[in-house]
Amino acid sequence: MPNAHIIGLGRSGIAAARLLKREGWDVTLSDSASAETLASRNTSETLQKQQQQLVADGITVKLGYSFAPEGEDLPQLIVVSPGVPWDIPVLLRVRELGIETIGEIELAWRRLQTCPWVGVTGTNGKTTTTALIAAIFQAAGFNAPACGNIGYAACELALSETPPDWVIGEISSYQIESSRLLAPHIGVWTTFTPDHLSRHKTLENYFNIKAKLLNQSQLQVFNGDDPYLRENAPESFPNAYWTSVKGKADLVGDRGFYIEDGWVVNRGDRIVQASSLKMVGEHNLQNLLMAVATARLAGIDKDAIANAITNFPGVPHRLEHICTWQGIDFINDSKATNYDAAEVGLNAVTAPAILIAGGEAKAGDDTGWMNKIREKAAAVLLIGDAATAFAKRLDDIGYSSYEIVETMEHAVPRSAELAKQHQAKVVLLSPACASFDQYQNFEQRGDRFRQLCIEFIARG
Repeated sequence: MPNAHIIGLGRSGIAAARLLKREGWDVTLSDSASAETLASRNTSETLQKQQQQLVADGITVKLGYSFAPEGEDLPQLIVVSPGVPWDIPVLLRVRELGIETIGEIELAWRRLQTCPWVGVTGTNGKTTTTALIAAIFQAAGFNAPACGNIGYAACELALSETPPDWVIGEISSYQIESSRLLAPHIGVWTTFTPDHLSRHKTLENYFNIKAKLLNQSQLQVFNGDDPYLRENAPESFPNAYWTSVKGKADLVGDRGFYIEDGWVVNRGDRIVQASSLKMVGEHNLQNLLMAVATARLAGIDKDAIANAITNFPGVPHRLEHICTWQGIDFINDSKATNYDAAEVGLNAVTAPAILIAGGEAKAGDDTGWMNKIREKAAAVLLIGDAATAFAKRLDDIGYSSYEIVETMEHAVPRSAELAKQHQAKVVLLSPACASFDQYQNFEQRGDRFRQLCIEFIARG
């Protein structure tokens, strides 16, 4: 019986373990975090149920365990969850030993490559674009689930009794890095700004990882309003389809999709009214263009596109309206895990706003975000590990209307008080940080914000 080791007890790791077990592998699933740590990020009941089910399925589970390639009984295959760095010493060593090492999404690709994939990557905008593409394909009658960083783990689709017609994948640089063969039918590149540099080291390396997915895609769609992509990608992708919210004159080449007189247009053909999309912000018009371009390249008709866009509710945790209390809108933008995404979030709401920010800080240039805070935030409430460092940055730019409140539990009621005090119409959670200091992921952080807002309103 072949032997496989899965690193990372998350949704992806669990799905990969179950898929390989079904195919007859002897599977071990490990996580370096202890049971106590994992339980604090999740619920102990959920974790216990997962462990019990995996063990019942014949899968060995090791918590608080760091895999080391030693002894004679080495696995033939190692599958890495997205959050595990690709260049840690143990993974470098196993590759030197010739042990095949892949990411979970590569494992799924190898089981699902007979159906076409859409692969969406980029620094920001991936989630909304992926969700919108999936909605359009589903409105056209396709079984086209979203997977990867949103929706299902890709291996969950491979486990399904009904194979999808299309796989719509949000694919991060981490997942591209650990995939060798992944080759979508349509590749989409939403934006490119510095992010994950603590992992990828240089901007050039980060760019090249993203470019790999597009190079291996049969058709490519690019955000033509992104300055870095516009300057660095055209020569490498001469047959790509470009988009622009600024009109036909701003297209790269002559075969793209653009907005003209309020319509999404391709080569003079009006496809759908831009106002059909209810989400706020110019960046969402760009997401709309890329989604429409993808749908048209897949042969989807205008009616299905218009129907999907008109009924698209938006994406949880990305400028998601939670509730309104005494005229104040509470908005969940927990998906804004870097400075650029948080700047976009602030730009999309009405000033003055009360901003809740902080978490596990990332490397990057915060200048644009800081300027946007000065422009639009009446007050900032700081949470998580980054709170002290962010307070110092705000001091540096002469912004003093901030408070370190440490937790979301303190931030929500205080934000309501400050909104009344400053006559602000918006409380915005847009952290500009990863969530791993206090939460399992950005979804859990956003869910907690939503829960606290609803509880606050119910009390008063």
